[in-house]
Amino acid sequence: MPKIKTNRGAAKRFKTTGSGKIVRNKAFSSHILTKKSTKRKRNLRKSGLVDSTNLKQVAKLIPYG
Repeated sequence: MPKIKTNRGAAKRFKTTGSGKIVRNKAFSSHILTKKSTKRKRNLRKSGLVDSTNLKQVAKLIPYG
């Protein structure tokens, strides 16, 4: 079997933790920030985990990540 190619776009967006969970950055934090509260913007800076419903799809995109 040949090696699986990593999806380069996904590799830049997701990282794998030591325990095998996949970490992502939150969306909606790049522009139109004036109407968003300070608390909301602060929480968007933190990273989150990929939901269990999407885990299998994302893991397939980054097989060696």
